[in-house]
Amino acid sequence: MHTVVVLALDGVIPFDLSAPIDTFGWARLPDGREAYRVLVCSASGTEEVAASGGRFTIKAPYGLEALAEADTIILPGVAEPPETLPPGVAEALCAAAANGTRIASVCAGAFLFAATGLLDGLRATTHWMAAPHLAARHPEVTVDPNVLYVDNGQFLTSAGAAAAMDMCLHMVRRDHGSAVAAHTARQAVMPLEREGGQAQFIVHDLPPAPAGATLEPLLAWLEDNCGRDLTLDQIADRAGMSTRTLNRRFREQTGTTPLQWLHRARVRRAQYLLETTPYAVERIATQAGFGSPTAFRERFRRVVGTSPQGYRRSFRADAQR
Repeated sequence: MHTVVVLALDGVIPFDLSAPIDTFGWARLPDGREAYRVLVCSASGTEEVAASGGRFTIKAPYGLEALAEADTIILPGVAEPPETLPPGVAEALCAAAANGTRIASVCAGAFLFAATGLLDGLRATTHWMAAPHLAARHPEVTVDPNVLYVDNGQFLTSAGAAAAMDMCLHMVRRDHGSAVAAHTARQAVMPLEREGGQAQFIVHDLPPAPAGATLEPLLAWLEDNCGRDLTLDQIADRAGMSTRTLNRRFREQTGTTPLQWLHRARVRRAQYLLETTPYAVERIATQAGFGSPTAFRERFRRVVGTSPQGYRRSFRADAQR
């Protein structure tokens, strides 16, 4: 079983700690078995760790030795990221990285990650408010404040706390495919993918409406009807607003346009069908709402980075098409 170890350091942010524990804990394989074994460790394994703000303390059952058996290590953020890590932490993380362990940080956990030197020369992200400080403290890291997470392959970083769930679902999808990831997302009551990046959450002079406040029913309807040949006017009519208002609301709440969001929903539907059915690509193109197999292939490659057949070969051992 894939082992995920979450490292809790003094001042750990509670949500940063719990989000990956729960997200990986909810994941189930098609036969119902748990997809991950999740452990929590601390720098000592014996002393209590204080949560940020002194709200409570926790005692992790494992010490740094647990990092050596991890397939994935998660670094939650801490309230005041130290410039120097506690004794033994950097060494244990670097040793795990040298063995090929996947390491990911949540929010301000990027400061801990960068302090190991493992992010040098790589692109990374953190909460948009902390991004300038991360860039100043670690100029050798390319900090992108506009995205929800960055996947460098072995090393990943995520933005503010909720983006931890986006990143963890992304890793579940990488490990076990979109069907397992979609089931996990349903357990979390959140979309498998959120369009846009941190830009939609940055505070402006005139703050946008709270994300999801008015569009949630429409997004669910679009997900259910993405196989239909929908126009912008039809979507606006369903939402009960003008196309201009619809576009503005979409930008505020999802960071993209209605049609772009619909295209991504169709690609997600196609990924599910490629993974779970033997249907020909032409049939999947129709069921996912694409006008033609050619348009489907072009859009799929642009979004996913591979062809539908290449994607199927990666996720279906019995793929024949």
